[in-house]
Amino acid sequence: MKKNRSLIITLSAIVIALLAVAGIGYIFISNLIKQGVVTMNDIMTTINKVGTYFIPIAIILVVIIIALIVFRNRSKKFNFWLKWESLVAFFLALVLTLNIVVFVPMSALFNLNFAKLDQVSASTVAQSNNVNENIANEGTVLLKNTNNYLPINAKNINVFGWASTNPLYGGTGSGGAVGANSVDIYQSLKDAGFKTNDSLSKFYTKYRKTRPDISMMKQDWTLPEPARNDYSNKLVNKAKNFSDTALVVLGRSGGEGADLPKDMGAKGVTYNGNKGDFKKGDNYLQLSKSERDMLSLVNSNFKNVIVLINASNPMELGFLNQYKNIKGALWMSGPGQKGFSALGKILKGTVNPSGRTVDTYARDLNKTPTYNNVGDFQYTNASYKYVNYVENIYVGYKFYETYYQNNNAAYDQAVQYPFGYGLSYTKFSQSMGDIKQSVNGKIHFNVTVKNTGKVAGKDVVQTYYTAPYTNGGTEKASTNLIDFAKTKNLKPGESQTIPFTLDREDLASYNENNGGAYVLDKGRYQIQIKSDAHDVLGSKDYNVPQTVTYNSDNKRSSDKKVAKNEFGYAEGNVDYLSRKNNFANYSQATAAPGKEQLSQNMQQGATNVKNVQYKKSNAKMPTTNANNNVKLAALRGKSYSDPEWNKLLDQLSVKDMNNLITYGGYQTVGLNSVDAQHTYDFDGPSGLTSFMVKNMNTTAFPAAAMIAATWNKNLAKDRGSMVGKQGSEIGVTGWYGPAMNLHRNAFAGRNFEYYSEDSILSGYMAANEIAGAKKHGVYAYMKHFALNDQETNRTNKLMTWSSEQAIREDYLKPFEMAVKDGGATATMSSFNFIGNKWSGANSNLLQNVLRGEWGYRGLVETDYFMGAGYMLGNTGIANGNDLMLSTNGEMGANITHTDNPQTVKNMRNASHNILYTVVNSAAYKNDKGNQSLLLPWQKSVIQFDIIAAVIVIVLQGIVIVLYRRKYVRKVN
Repeated sequence: MKKNRSLIITLSAIVIALLAVAGIGYIFISNLIKQGVVTMNDIMTTINKVGTYFIPIAIILVVIIIALIVFRNRSKKFNFWLKWESLVAFFLALVLTLNIVVFVPMSALFNLNFAKLDQVSASTVAQSNNVNENIANEGTVLLKNTNNYLPINAKNINVFGWASTNPLYGGTGSGGAVGANSVDIYQSLKDAGFKTNDSLSKFYTKYRKTRPDISMMKQDWTLPEPARNDYSNKLVNKAKNFSDTALVVLGRSGGEGADLPKDMGAKGVTYNGNKGDFKKGDNYLQLSKSERDMLSLVNSNFKNVIVLINASNPMELGFLNQYKNIKGALWMSGPGQKGFSALGKILKGTVNPSGRTVDTYARDLNKTPTYNNVGDFQYTNASYKYVNYVENIYVGYKFYETYYQNNNAAYDQAVQYPFGYGLSYTKFSQSMGDIKQSVNGKIHFNVTVKNTGKVAGKDVVQTYYTAPYTNGGTEKASTNLIDFAKTKNLKPGESQTIPFTLDREDLASYNENNGGAYVLDKGRYQIQIKSDAHDVLGSKDYNVPQTVTYNSDNKRSSDKKVAKNEFGYAEGNVDYLSRKNNFANYSQATAAPGKEQLSQNMQQGATNVKNVQYKKSNAKMPTTNANNNVKLAALRGKSYSDPEWNKLLDQLSVKDMNNLITYGGYQTVGLNSVDAQHTYDFDGPSGLTSFMVKNMNTTAFPAAAMIAATWNKNLAKDRGSMVGKQGSEIGVTGWYGPAMNLHRNAFAGRNFEYYSEDSILSGYMAANEIAGAKKHGVYAYMKHFALNDQETNRTNKLMTWSSEQAIREDYLKPFEMAVKDGGATATMSSFNFIGNKWSGANSNLLQNVLRGEWGYRGLVETDYFMGAGYMLGNTGIANGNDLMLSTNGEMGANITHTDNPQTVKNMRNASHNILYTVVNSAAYKNDKGNQSLLLPWQKSVIQFDIIAAVIVIVLQGIVIVLYRRKYVRKVN
């Protein structure tokens, strides 16, 4: 046993070291999974990748074990040196391997997990809170106010509804907002001077403390509302004695990764609420039985009832007119950290609500034109999923206002609240001046708004146009929002005149015939001001004597290249809704799809890793590794085409470009060859957040739907400015937001994160937010480009079919405005396909339209890189996608075939786009070219390496001393 003791000790020391490394790795990985930063698929691919780096360690360990066993009977001197030198060798190998692992495959994750960021200054936090409150003040919509009941005189309020104790501050996922350090409903009422019934709040808290989990990983759609018999007579009587006024809070959540259930009884829908809450066929945006019972209870016992709708998705709100004592109703989307402060002020009357709806509120969501064509649809002969945008250009109000034109009775039966609807505590008049046209095609007119009521308030001027329509011709909605403005706070009797300037070319419709072009048809146009999409306040005619076609000889003034058909392939075999003969094909077009097959041509041409073919190029290999001594900072402010860029790009190695492109998850990596700094890009649409970096004191702003509901461009710019200012202070230069997909249907999970059903309202909001952030050097990623309007199957090869006209006029329009008006320089492509092409490898979208027609200069990044059988770095960079949102470089994110000149050229273009965006950000505002490119964690590792080296030297010295004591002295 004595002979083997040293062997056992040596092996035990090695095993302990390995277990320590494995334990640390396990803790690190478990933390990432718990935070939702990575998926198990990410972990497995990372482990497989990292595992290869430990193969030499395993070999060394085997050699050591064999040597210790084989030579265990050699002399004590020999075994002394073998034992100790084996330990030293293993320690050195372990340190070296760990260095390689953390600096190569794990570096991107370490960059995030050990990020050292500054804090937002107290003054900026205060400014941000103020903007948050202003958005909520102006983004709360007054839906109902019977006999001017609001604002209220009551001092005491009974607050009913479980959601009152767990209100929704936003949604979930990358655009989510949390309730930490937030103003809640009860605090808001207290701050406004109201007293609330503590017995009720305690009753709801005791019933359930936490909100059911609706996240990317799982969804529990339970609405935890107490049943009618849970309300004791004592509780109700006490409430009646407390006050005759009741506020009922109803909430509906939503989030990334799943759409809201259209059928609460469907297979796979988790609901653990009261029995009988929903019957099969009921949807999540209807009231549950428990909610109806609670409303009946409140209506029967309290004569003054106010309802707060805390939901971004438009619910079925017919019940507001079914209970006689409901005298007031307010809508608040997720109001962010401080936004609920507006509630008490509005009920008190210190704030006059001026918000307007951002969606059409249909009475029956089952009868909307999109209802049958959202959800899970699978081809019978292929692994691809699909969704058909059958409604064509007629999204939201564009359908209802056109379909029910001149039929108000039928319209009122279908629509409860029009798009752009909202009441006030005062009254306004709006008068429209005459239209004037300048020689450059601009249309000018003024609108004068007067407060004719008794209290101060703000109004919204909504400008729409109606274009001449020929039956069977180019599709046109009967009314289209084109511009809007929010007044200042007008005192009673005070007026404000607001000038409007429209571009004549913006009245044109996209015509797909003859190769495609925007066409301004001749005829009579109406420029109208409205209180909402339905009710006209003023109208002026504008005549176009001759049809104007914006073709190659006469492109639109805002385009860099003429617009032409790019998405004909995406129309597919779909019967699209048409206005022809008053929507004669409505039933056929909007029916649920049957058993569909995907043609062989579409399958063979689809974006799929199996379809990728790499063709060898005979072109000259681009220059790499040049010694031109150009530093990236020197190119700040230079044009995209400045010759210095070529010199700088020549300096990059293939490895440099690959690292820059591949490891784009929440960051851009540093490059020593051009002194490029490492930068951070963080989520999300609600404000700067991170799954990894904790203790950030950034602000959770209101949801995009509430920002849009302000109808205030300046507030949107203020919000963007605050995000930008916070980013510049903490050291984050990229913002994964704002998101500007459309509310195509009421059940989309991320409607809270998107502005509206309307492209123009969305575009103005997005452009202003992006411009505001850009002012502080933060580049905002407009997302998700494009047609990512549902969560179902978004990462499951989802083919989205749409007419080119709808793609351009509806779904691309907000992005177009963000580029042309907001100066966007960063874009996030989407998971879904447009037709059979993945958006992240779609040259029609990313090259021809984005960069060609719109003149975009900047980077395009994928959504979270997960392979999924179609995401591939090589196809991305070949088609205009520059950066992979990957932290481990696996699942196809890494660029391969770099011996191909065309691949290297694609890498060079991608690197150019990335570096152009980054160098013009706040990261290089004060760059003198002499700061260290090492991150804090990298410096720490180097310090540990120095300590490890000292340990080895000391250990080696101890071994020598021990050897001399044990063996040399004995000989002497």
